[in-house]
Formats: sequence, structure tokens, C-alpha cells
Amino acid sequence: MNKIYKGVFPIAPTPFKDDGAIDAESQKRVLDCMIDQGVDGICILANYSEQFLLSDEERIELLDLCMDHVASRVPIIATCSHFSTRIAATRAKQAAQRGAAMIMMMPPYHGALLKAGPQGIIEHFTVVAEAAGVPIMVQDAPLSGVDLSIDLLVRMATEMSGVSYFKIETPQTADKLRALIAAGGDAIAGPFDGEESITLIADLNAGATGTMPSALLPDLIRPVLTHHAAGDSTVAETQYAKILPLINFENRQCGLRACKAIMMEGGVITTDHVRHPLPPLPTETRTQLLDLARPLDPIALRWGR
Repeated sequence: MNKIYKGVFPIAPTPFKDDGAIDAESQKRVLDCMIDQGVDGICILANYSEQFLLSDEERIELLDLCMDHVASRVPIIATCSHFSTRIAATRAKQAAQRGAAMIMMMPPYHGALLKAGPQGIIEHFTVVAEAAGVPIMVQDAPLSGVDLSIDLLVRMATEMSGVSYFKIETPQTADKLRALIAAGGDAIAGPFDGEESITLIADLNAGATGTMPSALLPDLIRPVLTHHAAGDSTVAETQYAKILPLINFENRQCGLRACKAIMMEGGVITTDHVRHPLPPLPTETRTQLLDLARPLDPIALRWGR
């Protein structure tokens, strides 16, 4: 029987030096820090990894570095999104051959107006799933601008081999998760949420079995899932309430820059540089972020000190 993945699978940030070059040593420390945070797995090359700012050569460099350094300590999900079916399939095959446990992809899109329709999406994921030979997670995110209906998602789960995980991070995530699980039944092996776990309690109540936040505070998110799964909903809600202001600030004010700022402060990475055209985190925003984080004492804020 295939392993069912669940729990906390955070996104690994991609550390850069101040000149914009990949910082390989900091990347290794990021991975070690994430494992020390008690994560159930790690997602690499995702949107919060600044995937759209990486060259093809850098993607392969990071894929090799991450797979070699993690060395099967936890499973790795590799993001392989691309509008081109051929490129997405090549990326997925490379990742699987290097040991990725799962592939995550958004539906094919390029800008606001160039998107595949339902049949094109089915064909796209079919080709990629066949090339990869490992489970596929469909990322249903507003960024793509593609409407993935419940009917289409269920069709993908029931008709396509290997497509059984779904990361839902659209508005009203809980409602969509609940409807997807009800309609797809056992074909939905892994209903996950995302968006930095900003609606986690509602999503867990709807049936989510996993979450994909940033690497900022997974050590504080994981107990929420553990208590919720054990039926201790009051404890889960109390713990979540303590960390929600930080999650909200990350999601609404900082984006992917929050994790880098925390990890730089905690000595995990050398600099929190983000690649242009992303702007650096404003000083006042950084100060507020750190003020929210310090009382919670996440591992990332002290790991390298």
C-alpha cells in the first residue's frame, strides 16, 4: 500500500547572497532547520521558494542540493509548474528520478489570459503524472487565475493515475475542501490547505489532513494538527489563536519575505535578499514582524544563534 502523506509540509525558501547568487550553504541550513522544526516533509521550488525567479539550471542545482542534503530524512515535494506540458513533464521526471516523493503543480497558465481549459488541464496532468511515476498534488491557487471546479478536480482524482493530493488555497477554502472530500471520497488521499495556514482550523474541520505553510513557524503549527486529530479541538483552537496574529501578518503584510527575515534574524541564513523585481521588506514591517514573533519563540528565530 502506498504511503499516505499528511501533516505539515512547509515551503523551503531559497536563500540568496546580497548579489543575488544562490547561497548553497544557507540553503543547507534552511533544510536542517526545517527538519529540526519537526516537519512531516518539505516542499521545494514552490512560489514561496521564488520559483519564478530561478533559471532552469538553478532549479536543477537546487533540486540536487536539497535531495542530497535531506538524504531521505523527510519526504520532499518538488514543484514543477509550467505552462508547457513538455517542460512540466521533464521537470517532474527529473525530480522523481532524484528521489522526490511527490510533484506539486498549478494548472497550466501564462499571464492573465493564456490558460488551458478543462480538457487541456486533464491532458497536461496526465502527461506529467505518467512521466513522474510518483503522486501528484494539484495546487489550486488564485495565482494561476484558473477555475478548478469540484467536478474537474474529482475527475482528475478518479480518472487519472497518481493525482490524489490537492492543495486548496482559494477563497472559502474550507467549503471547497469539504465539497471535494464529499464528492471524491477515497480518491482524495491528501486534502491540504496552504496560504500560510491562515484558515487552518476551518480547513481541519472541513477534513484537511495536511497544511503547507512557510518555514517561519511550522513547529508551532504542527501541535495544532496533532491536537485536532486527537479530538482536542479546544486545545487546538487555543494554540492556533496564539499564533494567528503572526500568520496573518506574514500572509497579509510580508509574503515570502517574512520567513527570510525571521531566518536571517535567527542565524539560519546570511541575508534575507529577495530577487528583483520583488522589493525588500520595509524596515517598519520587519520590526513589527519580529515583535510578533519573539514572544512565540519559533525555532527559526533562534536556530542558528
